[in-house]
Formats: sequence, C-alpha cells, structure tokens
Amino acid sequence: MTASTNGVRAAGLVACALAFAALAGSAAAQAYKAPRNAFGQPDFSGTWTNASVTQLERPGQFKSLVITPAQAATLEQGYVRMRASDSGPTDPKAPAPKSGEDPGGYNSFWIDPGTKVGAIKGELRSSWLVEPTDGKLPYSAEGRKLFMSEVVKIQGNFDGPEVRQVAERCLMGFGSTAGPPMMNVLYNNTYQFQQDRDHLVIVVEMNHDARIVRIGDRTHPKADIRTWMGDSIGWWEGDTLVVETTNFNAGEQLRPGIPTTFFVSKDAKVTERFTRVSAKQILYEFTVDDPKVYTRPWRGEMPINAAQGPVYEYACHEGNYALPGILRGARYAESQGKKPEQVGVGE
Repeated sequence: MTASTNGVRAAGLVACALAFAALAGSAAAQAYKAPRNAFGQPDFSGTWTNASVTQLERPGQFKSLVITPAQAATLEQGYVRMRASDSGPTDPKAPAPKSGEDPGGYNSFWIDPGTKVGAIKGELRSSWLVEPTDGKLPYSAEGRKLFMSEVVKIQGNFDGPEVRQVAERCLMGFGSTAGPPMMNVLYNNTYQFQQDRDHLVIVVEMNHDARIVRIGDRTHPKADIRTWMGDSIGWWEGDTLVVETTNFNAGEQLRPGIPTTFFVSKDAKVTERFTRVSAKQILYEFTVDDPKVYTRPWRGEMPINAAQGPVYEYACHEGNYALPGILRGARYAESQGKKPEQVGVGE
C-alpha cells in the first residue's frame, strides 16, 4: 500500500472520528436532563463564563464555521505567544514614549480572555456567528455609516464626560459583556445567574451590571422607557428559556470592545435562548433583528461554561484617573490652540 493511500485512509479515519464525536456529543446533550429549582424550572443558578479564544466574527484565515483540532491549536498557540510577549517586566530605565507613540496599556497580568476555542455540539467553532454563513456582520450601507459615525465621535469628541463612551464613564462594561447579546472580551468574562420563579438576574463581572429578565411577562413598557441593557422578558419553551429584549438606551448603541466592536441600534430586538446541555455548560443562542443597521437578522451560538466563584467586584472608578486625564489633556490641547486628537502622547 502506498504512502498516499495510507494518508487518505488516515484522513478518512480522522473525519469519521470527528463526526462520531459530534454525534455522540449531540446525543448526550439531547439525553441530558437539567436540574430543577424549587419551582420545577431548569436551574441556571451558579457562576458561569464565556471566556474563549473564539470571538463574534470569523477571522480571515478561516473559511468555515467548524475548524479542525489542528487549526484550533494553532489559534490557541497564537494567543499564548501574544500574551507571553506582554508578560515581561517594564524596563525602569526606559525613557518616556516619543510624541505620538502608543505608551501601551495593560500587560498580560491584567487580562483573562480565555485560552480555548469554543466547542458547541462537539464542533470547534471559528466564530460565534452562524448566520450569515460567512461569519461577518451584515451591515447595510446606512448601518455602517451609523456605526462609523459613533466610532468617530468617541475618537474626536472631548467636550465633556457625557460624550465619552459609556465604559469610560463606568456606566456599562466594555464591549457587549452585559449585552444582549453577551460577548466575551479581554477580561472579566464571568457571570452569576440568580433565578427564582418569575425572574432571572444575570450579574456581569464587568462593571457589575445586573440584567433582570421578567419570566412570564410578555409585555414591554412604552418605547420611551429605555434602560441600560434594554427591557428583557422571558418565557419557557420546554427546557429552554427564551428571552426577548427591546427598548435599548441610545447611549448603548456602540459596543466598543477588544477585539470586537459592533453597533446595535436602540430599535433592535434581540432574542436569546438559554438551554442547559450538561452539568457544566449552557448553550447560549442569540438573534439580533435590527433592520436599521443590518441587511438581515444575524444569529450566533456560544457555550457558557461553569466557572469557579465567587465573582469579585469590578470597581471601575476606584483609582481610575483615565476620564479626568482625557478631559484634562483636551483642555491643555485647546490652550495650545490645537484639537485634542492632534496632541501626541508625549506632549
């Protein structure tokens, strides 16, 4: 038998093994019976995390939603190398950065993005997005214009704290950690679910946001009542909790995070589905319907995995001089007859 024939047979065996693992995982999920709370509902109470190397949109090197173990390992190793490069001590003899240079931010001690590619139904996923199938957000021309106008606004407007992004002001977490939809970011990817018969409270480690889902209430308030994280109502479909959120606050439309930044208009509707598929995992599915920004609804799937508690307080403004520093720098620039964005870091 030739080497090429052996290679073909080996590849076929690997493919069969992966397919079998996926089917076995799916069967196990279908057979799993979630624990019940005192009200007979599937119990989501506990501490969970969505930390992962996988992000909302698909990286350019991948053409498919499902990737191989070898591809996943390469992606994971890349993150290890990136974090290692930021792990060294700061040189105390290094001079101040030159004007216009980036002074850097957190080193790797402060971040905890996760180390593994997300796995759903036995499949390793290159993105959370499953529709559109290219793994990219389907912005319309007008939607991208709205998105970019908000990005430009936070890059060049320093008139006061009210015009800065909500995360800088410690009103919400960075990215879309509280959501909905709830996204993983560089750090603080832990959630605590607290549940009774009529409510699910999702306490987010990032900025200690707390989203309250009213279970059994199928009515949203008037559209002029718009709270941070929107208004969330939920109902049961079998063992799945379906949550619908509308009435978003206009201040939360831009979701600036690392590495994913995206836009959800105040008129969007987000539908989430929470299903416990094992003792250690919740399958989190979400659909964003926002015709003002996107050409079509987009849908994602994400594993939310059991985590060790407790969830520590995220004291956003404790010792945080960033916002007053930003505004003080802007006033200095103006005193020099310059626009704030024209002043280099070292000036």
